[in-house]
Amino acid sequence: MTKKYVQVIAKFEENGALIPLQVLWEDGRVFEIDRVLDRRPGVSLKVGGQGIRYVCRILNKEVFLYYEEPRWFVESKV
Repeated sequence: MTKKYVQVIAKFEENGALIPLQVLWEDGRVFEIDRVLDRRPGVSLKVGGQGIRYVCRILNKEVFLYYEEPRWFVESKV
């Protein structure tokens, strides 16, 4: 596993909450985030790094998306 930095389209709510909406992959694919299931401070035990861990539903799969200020990353297979 490796830390894969990705582009993310996100919005800020009135209360300051940061909500990811889409993940943009380096090959041009765009993945809509169907739903954010959980958001809390967390660490990636698989690839290292810490920040805000979002558990997102993308294409009916749960995906961990991390906001490690100022960048976003996912845990990716090499």
